[in-house]
Amino acid sequence: MPSNASPFLWHLTDCNTAILPGERAPLALGGTPSGWLAPELFARMEAAGFGTQDTGFNIPHPAGLEALGESLAREGFYKSHHELFDVCPDMDQPVVGRIDRGALPLFGFVATGVHMNGLVRKADGLHLWTGMRAANKRLDPSKLDHLVAGGMPAGHTPREALVKEAAEEASIPAALAEQAVQTGRLVYALNRPEGLRRDILYCYDLYLPESFEPRAADGEVESFTLLPLSEAYRIVRDTDTFKFNVNLVLIDLFLRTGLIDPTSTQGMALRTGLDRGLSPASPGRSVVSG
Repeated sequence: MPSNASPFLWHLTDCNTAILPGERAPLALGGTPSGWLAPELFARMEAAGFGTQDTGFNIPHPAGLEALGESLAREGFYKSHHELFDVCPDMDQPVVGRIDRGALPLFGFVATGVHMNGLVRKADGLHLWTGMRAANKRLDPSKLDHLVAGGMPAGHTPREALVKEAAEEASIPAALAEQAVQTGRLVYALNRPEGLRRDILYCYDLYLPESFEPRAADGEVESFTLLPLSEAYRIVRDTDTFKFNVNLVLIDLFLRTGLIDPTSTQGMALRTGLDRGLSPASPGRSVVSG
């Protein structure tokens, strides 16, 4: 929970818990450092001839990742999401293969997602649409979430993924979703029950008319609520009610709207942490890099 001196920085700390290598082993794709293999896969990868814990692991033909992921799901190493994600050696590097999104944390691969602040200007100030995640969600059930947020499926650009998620999660027409403005890109790396999350979030703002009412289309959201932005500020400052990475996107919004002074000591620390990540293993350096 927050300390008096840093009521927001604790969210960044909680989202940057990865210490690498830790118990993991480096993983290369076609000889290029790309991930960090979970210990439960060491024996399986050794048996497949992909290296050893001592020498490191290398998958020489990354195009075979999809089939490998399917095999690991059948063998019970993870539960498939039945949704393929692109795999890149590092941020801003070309795609070399694809794998089920549920396998990404096992391999410590970089994953990409989109988050959108659904904003409404009202007479009494700025408001934020929030969603309540369904109680049966596999990850973070019943947490508060953005109006639109999700991973980037294979073959999609960030904006294409945003328009897709906007339609599926909140019934936002494509023509309206296309008006969203990209505001930045955030990075973090943390250990989660599903494995190592090395995430890149593309962030957007969309100003919606007061008459707009979101409707859940895919069953992943139980309800939507329009909150004063000042109330969202209080929730992020004082609680962990929002899904873990939503806090980061909202802190970025608070900095941009002046709810947190971006020129203050805390504001500058938050800005640096959001843009570069906080690595316990090497402070000031993002562990998104392979």
